[in-house]
Amino acid sequence: MDLGLDNKVALVAGGSSGFGLATARELAAEGAHVAIGARDPDRLAAAEREVKAVARGQVRTTGVDITDEGVARQWVDHVAAEFGALHIVVVSGGGPPAGLASTFEPADYRAAVDTVLMPAVTLALAALPHLRAAGWGRLLFVTSETVHTPQPMLSLSGMARTAIARFAQSLAADVGREGITVNVLAPGATRTAMVERAAARLAGGDGDGDGDVDAALELIGAHSAMGRLGTEDEFAAVAAFLASERASFVTGGVHLVDGGASVSGLEHRYLMGGRRDTFT
Repeated sequence: MDLGLDNKVALVAGGSSGFGLATARELAAEGAHVAIGARDPDRLAAAEREVKAVARGQVRTTGVDITDEGVARQWVDHVAAEFGALHIVVVSGGGPPAGLASTFEPADYRAAVDTVLMPAVTLALAALPHLRAAGWGRLLFVTSETVHTPQPMLSLSGMARTAIARFAQSLAADVGREGITVNVLAPGATRTAMVERAAARLAGGDGDGDGDVDAALELIGAHSAMGRLGTEDEFAAVAAFLASERASFVTGGVHLVDGGASVSGLEHRYLMGGRRDTFT
């Protein structure tokens, strides 16, 4: 299937690891020019090598802290100027600490808003003039399954990321007639580096793995209807489709990529122990 992404310009925030990197890699393989932004220089360098290995277009990386509004806006403008246009914006990144709602202070909630919600809003608003100028645009926000199904131990994530979803849906209604679509991706348990670290902690004696990391990973994946963890490539395939010409009539949606976890009726057993450091 031709996704129509040849020579499209994609900006991927949080593109040096996890879902962001997988999406950058997929877009590059489909022929888009890809600009990746993240904070860690070593991860950025590794991401650049990995994405260039499959790219059919140009690849650029920039060290950027998207929680700094001025810096984030400058980065968007710089990418659009360097490539002559901007068509696709993907906002990904890490999440706030895990924990029950009552265990956090107001400052923790403010921090979640500042580090998760506001960068997404800033990047989208900064990109809009460029997408409008191109007459074609795709805005993708990577959130989590918490925007669809509440998870008690992911209270901060649910609060901040649900706000992203509502912002995205309002924006979709605002810009749809200009050829710009806005969509939210809501991944469930996926074998990312973060989940592997969580499995290692569980296997260290606090979970059912009893020192067996593979058993801990199986426990995390067992929550889905598929009975396994998703892969980053499976997520990226959905992201690339939503970023493509083929998805021109898909907007305003929250798209679960969770292997049916939302309909499985199972509990997140690995999150019920109350550990706030499992997913950090």
